[in-house]
Amino acid sequence: MTKFSDLALDPRVLKAVLEAGYETPTPIQAQAIPPALEGKDVLGIAQTGTGKTASFTLPMITLLGKGRARARMPRSLVLAPTRELAAQVAENFEVYAKYTKLTKALLIGGVAFGEQDKLIDRGVDVLIATPGRLLDHFERGKLLLQGVQIMVVDEADRMLDMGFIPDIEKIFSLTPFTRQTFFFSATMAPEIERITNTFLSAAVKVEVARQSTTSETIEQALIEVAPSRKDRTASEKRSVLRDIIRAEGDACTNAIIFCNRKTDVDIVAKFLKQSGFNASPIHGDLDQSVRTRTLDGFRDGSVHLLVASDVAARGLDIPAVSHVFNFDVPSHPEDYVHRIGRTGRAGRSGKAYTISAPSDAKYLAAIEALVKQPIPRGALPAGFEPSTAPEAEETTEAKPERSSRSRSRGGRDRGGKSDKTEKPVAEKPVVDQPAAEQAAATQPQSTPEPKPQAKQDPAPEARPAPAREDRGPRNRRDDRQDDRRDDRRDRRDRRDDNRVVGMGDHVPDFILRSFVIDNQTDDDADDTGPNEAADQGATNAEA
Repeated sequence: MTKFSDLALDPRVLKAVLEAGYETPTPIQAQAIPPALEGKDVLGIAQTGTGKTASFTLPMITLLGKGRARARMPRSLVLAPTRELAAQVAENFEVYAKYTKLTKALLIGGVAFGEQDKLIDRGVDVLIATPGRLLDHFERGKLLLQGVQIMVVDEADRMLDMGFIPDIEKIFSLTPFTRQTFFFSATMAPEIERITNTFLSAAVKVEVARQSTTSETIEQALIEVAPSRKDRTASEKRSVLRDIIRAEGDACTNAIIFCNRKTDVDIVAKFLKQSGFNASPIHGDLDQSVRTRTLDGFRDGSVHLLVASDVAARGLDIPAVSHVFNFDVPSHPEDYVHRIGRTGRAGRSGKAYTISAPSDAKYLAAIEALVKQPIPRGALPAGFEPSTAPEAEETTEAKPERSSRSRSRGGRDRGGKSDKTEKPVAEKPVVDQPAAEQAAATQPQSTPEPKPQAKQDPAPEARPAPAREDRGPRNRRDDRQDDRRDDRRDRRDRRDDNRVVGMGDHVPDFILRSFVIDNQTDDDADDTGPNEAADQGATNAEA
């Protein structure tokens, strides 16, 4: 059996490894370290939890043992997709390089630029960064990458999922062509393979396990929830999760609960706290100090349940996780492998529960196709009885209540009906043309008050008295609403080529004309034509 002492590591590195309690390398470490020490490019593919971090940190420390860093020009570069993973790599360097004089710097978001600039100005041997923050420093002129001798891309497939591939390609173009490159990933997507073919030279491919396989030490179970109603899916899944955790009892020493959305992370964490559990959320929107404090609490046992988004699904070395719960089925099948890989590490046994709804069928099919085996189905927790009430159907009596809730600002519901008692709309009387002319000629000889409407009914005496006078005192706002309502009604009446409803196909010509009756003699009224009356009405309106 191969031991670390057989891998030609620096004695100072070997001493630190032995003090950390490791004697036998994992398969990925045993196969990746020798070619790395020979200066070759390495492409490592292994499932999460197999020790990929030590596969590149140990040879890097050995290779960088000789030499000295220059200001703003790091000698090596490690790229990680998340802040937590970058911080974990930095912790590994502190453990394995404690007997060397190598310096390091950690460039991640959520930390002030000033302290990071000071470290870079002094010169560092190892620079560990997330792609975004690294490019920020480079574009500010605080960092030069011409001196990079070794470059590492960790969790490359996660870089692809998070949209970092363009940044990775740009960073590669800024480093020397003669660099040594280590590329590590749990899966090998076509885009990742294209990058490796472009930027790696004669790489040694190390694949210690079939791509996207789950560990045999993990007991998996799929809990299928049939919600009583579609809008109750999330709440019933939370109840199932709570009952499963309670059913596990003392066997669940700690657990990570994964959600697809950040909002669900907060909701599930709050629900578990209200149920009496010690739970804390962690996701990308939280401040970095809060995320670090939460992870430290989960490691030391002060936090029992860690509710997380996929920011915690990759690369985090928390070996003693007893359970993993997938509150949501991951939309990417590779994420299922990484999530449940948080348990059953280092030879320990673990359990992974996945809670699914009928809408997750296509995601489950993709996961089972990827891992090439079905996920064992589990039973609902004892005593859990989801509601069997059918979806509420709208009855005839309930419909008016619903329409009253959906009324618009103008007091009118979606069906066009008003919630107030409206005054009756008087139909326009049918009169013949001679009667109308006689009514116009017998108007009193007094100056009429200007009307707000440009159009008036042709027969003023036939117009009924306004209904609003019988409705008691009103304010101006109600009057304006009624006026607007009348205007809208008039516009509807004038639709369909100005045809008047109820008049049949023939409409008298004078009804379609707009004119204002002015004070004039009978002779003048007879001599005034329709066009002159309209012009005179417009003049009065302007006055």
